[in-house]
Amino acid sequence: MPLDPELLIQEARGGNEAALGQLLESYSQYLTLLVRVQIGRQLQGKVDPSDLVQETFLDAHRQFKQFRGTCEAELVAWLRCILAGQMALALRRYLGTKKRDVKLERDLAAQIDQSSLVLDRGLLASYSTPSQHASGREQAVLLAGALGRLPEDYREVIILRHLESLAFREVAERMNRSENSVQKLWVRALASLRGLLEGLS
Repeated sequence: MPLDPELLIQEARGGNEAALGQLLESYSQYLTLLVRVQIGRQLQGKVDPSDLVQETFLDAHRQFKQFRGTCEAELVAWLRCILAGQMALALRRYLGTKKRDVKLERDLAAQIDQSSLVLDRGLLASYSTPSQHASGREQAVLLAGALGRLPEDYREVIILRHLESLAFREVAERMNRSENSVQKLWVRALASLRGLLEGLS
């Protein structure tokens, strides 16, 4: 049975802890992907994306009573805001600064929102299907789920090329491959992604 975020939000608001857990966990791949893109820019090798996502979920769990939204889009925006706060905290720890930096949090939130838009309107636009639109799910969340099911090298080439906006030469350097092999890998990866997205309902 497909996940119904609005129903889970309602149940979680009524005090159903299992519904809240299921709801938050359903955004794990999406948030991990957003963290991965931001870490690629600032904290590569210094922060584990899954740790930041878990901290985001713990924070969201603690703050859920303050969440006023009723739909998935509002929940996703709220989670991105919490994620930005967690990333700012990690950055402050790494830089050794103790004082909260509201401007840093706003900048990170804007960058995370931009990455989500790239997922939603950029990469996904050419692959979305009528069934995906009918599902009522956030498109960026669906794409993150599909990317999570790809083999690691396929996922990596798509993330580097589309979300980090690297040229094929730079992707080849990061993946320790020839530029020609990266271009072929990219074509296969996009074909696999298309197949996964067409299978979503």
